[in-house]
Amino acid sequence: MRVSLDKRPEEQVIELLHQPGGYEALGHLIGINPEKLTSAGRIDYLAALERQHSWLTSLIQNATLAIAGSEPSQSENLWEGVDEAEREDVATALRLSANTAQSRIDTARVLTNHLPATCQALAVGDISPSHATLIARETSEAIKRGISTEDLIHIENRALAHAEFHTPAQVGRKIRTLIAQISPETFEESVAIARDTRSVHMYPESDGMATVIALLPAEDAQTVMLAINTLVETQSSLADSRSIEMKRADALAAICGDILARISDEHQPHRRPVTINITMDLPTALGMADNPAELAGYGPIPASVARTLSADAKWRRFITDPLTGNLLDYGRETYVPPQPLVDFLTARDRICRFPGCSQPSRISDIDHAIPWEEGGPTSPTNLGLLCRRHHRMKTHNGWKLMSHEDGSCTWTSPAGKEIFVPSRPIHESA
Repeated sequence: MRVSLDKRPEEQVIELLHQPGGYEALGHLIGINPEKLTSAGRIDYLAALERQHSWLTSLIQNATLAIAGSEPSQSENLWEGVDEAEREDVATALRLSANTAQSRIDTARVLTNHLPATCQALAVGDISPSHATLIARETSEAIKRGISTEDLIHIENRALAHAEFHTPAQVGRKIRTLIAQISPETFEESVAIARDTRSVHMYPESDGMATVIALLPAEDAQTVMLAINTLVETQSSLADSRSIEMKRADALAAICGDILARISDEHQPHRRPVTINITMDLPTALGMADNPAELAGYGPIPASVARTLSADAKWRRFITDPLTGNLLDYGRETYVPPQPLVDFLTARDRICRFPGCSQPSRISDIDHAIPWEEGGPTSPTNLGLLCRRHHRMKTHNGWKLMSHEDGSCTWTSPAGKEIFVPSRPIHESA
């Protein structure tokens, strides 16, 4: 590959824009300062970098498969799924959640095993990583159901041609249309299978907000909206200045709050009712300061919101290290009976102790780092919270855990890699 260094930087970028992915082209781009380019040159520079990003992504996928293998691994234990160890190796190496790591592994397998033209287009930079991921995701179900090689090649080629002038989302719609046209019966099956992917997720946002996304069958989504709109209609008044979207959001929260109140006596994880937990310092609680408080499972919220939420709440005293903020005591001198110790661990860990895992304490197990049968004490130093999957991995799948006095811990993978998980100051997000 040659780039004319005697040409102006803008002309060099245009040459590089049409070069396939590779370390030489990337090296030339790194040597160009985009701030010194014209407006048009900066746009070409961005497009040229994206082309190299595609090439790097293809290398990352190859490295991912070198760890995970081209086919899913099968566990001999009935309680474990596929790729248990491989997924965690990728997740801990890249500081990803287990789900994100598995998604990367699955995408790499679909591309490598079934979509060679897409792999080639990604490696040379003709399509973006987002396009490649979308093509893999939209064809994966059809591949699992045994779509013919001829039909898959037809769909892949049409998708790649469409990707030249269209966004990943538009390419996705094109693929779905092609699959439906090729096999209406398969399309019917895919709709039935898609119903099993229904889910609800929460994503923290800035300024004390969060996004809740529900993926539902159309009729169920209609039921949810009817319930929300009906509650809005029954509570509307002329003096209400809220917008319709604000009213709907408040109605959804009210419906869910009512359900929690109804089941609070029957459902008590770790022998405590399901609650919203807020941590704030004493001066803020008394109105003498306005330091942000911590909403468990979310992060910082304003002092005024915290005081409103805690106006009729039950209070517990936390004693923390003044330098680190790590939880030292739960306001009791002993850990007998067991419930105070359970409360202490729940407040200290808040989520699973495995690196990158965010499963909350209410659905986690209390684990002995040194097993009880091996002489491990039932003490704050030796105990911690692990979600069921990572608890099983520690017990049966070769992962080792060393627990430290301040609540931090060190994991050792079956491959011998050590990952340190720091303690969680109680005033910071877990």
